[in-house]
Amino acid sequence: MTESHEPAPERDPVPGSDAGPPGSDARGAQPVSVSGSWAGRSPEAGPPDAADADGVPVPADVPGPPVRRFWSVRRIPAAVLAAVLLGGAGLLLYDVAAVRADHTAMAWRRSLANDLASRPMDDDWVLAGAAVAVVLGVWLLLLALTPGLRAVLPMRRRHPDVRAGLDREAAALALRDRAMEVSGVQSVRVKAGRAKVAVRAVAHFREVDEVRTDLEAVLATGVDELALAHPPAVRLRVARPPRKG
Repeated sequence: MTESHEPAPERDPVPGSDAGPPGSDARGAQPVSVSGSWAGRSPEAGPPDAADADGVPVPADVPGPPVRRFWSVRRIPAAVLAAVLLGGAGLLLYDVAAVRADHTAMAWRRSLANDLASRPMDDDWVLAGAAVAVVLGVWLLLLALTPGLRAVLPMRRRHPDVRAGLDREAAALALRDRAMEVSGVQSVRVKAGRAKVAVRAVAHFREVDEVRTDLEAVLATGVDELALAHPPAVRLRVARPPRKG
């Protein structure tokens, strides 16, 4: 009884196995070189500049959610208005109920009704009351239609459920610290607004033009690092210190 040995059939190597030289696949494809910032990154990691602070890849071409200003709660005006309306409505309702119960109306309501029926429209008191009502109405409309919180600057949003804001004083302090690092700057005053940042610097031992150029570059970088949704423009003034005597 004899045994015959047949050669085992050749199998294709599994893609992704260790067969073949480094840098090429198992089917004999040409090696692919990876250079630059993509070296050492997996294909699923995305571009190197498309990851947020948490390390979660974010596509660079996907626009972020719209950024709007923060709205003020305005608890004090709302509480004052609610208290006034509640007191006036309660007093008027009590007087109407008293009249329905065959009691005499309050003196202030009888006097007010007589004055409104007898006074002409061009009377000074009528005009003054109308002006006060118009001013209060315009003030309430402005409170209802404007966001408020002008001291908070909205920041760029990387997540749709997270909103961040930066106080103006904090932004001014950060830019002032960056400006003080420039050589030749003696003192800096920064006033941050929603649209502009006013910077006044005093240079003492370097040329004013050189200090101004360095400050423009440093402040531009500082404004960008604040990550504001609407970066303000920088208005810079550099001067010499006042002479003594």
